[in-house]
Amino acid sequence: MPRIVAVPHTPDAATRAPVAPERLVAGQPQQAVGNAYSSQDERFHCGVWEGEVGAWRVQYSEHEFCHLLSGRVRLRSDEGEEVVTLEAGQSFVVPAGFTGIWEVLETARKLYAIYEPGD
Repeated sequence: MPRIVAVPHTPDAATRAPVAPERLVAGQPQQAVGNAYSSQDERFHCGVWEGEVGAWRVQYSEHEFCHLLSGRVRLRSDEGEEVVTLEAGQSFVVPAGFTGIWEVLETARKLYAIYEPGD
């Protein structure tokens, strides 16, 4: 029987790790994740993420809905045409295919829902 899953507002401290060196652009940020739910087909996930000040490269194969619980972030597309600054209380979607820089301006925490499309 399906059960309702509560999504925590704090990540699992045991998952705290640095951004991979090959993706790092600025700083030495640590990240932590608390994945609360994954669908049986592993294509839908949701939980909470936290990241420290810094910047790194991103390449999205998934669609991600985010709601910032705290902090400020800036996303910059590789084309340089799109620069978006978001702060606590705002929600946004990063579509599959987005490539660019994810920058944390103030330590940030977000709720996320990710959908990974099939081939």
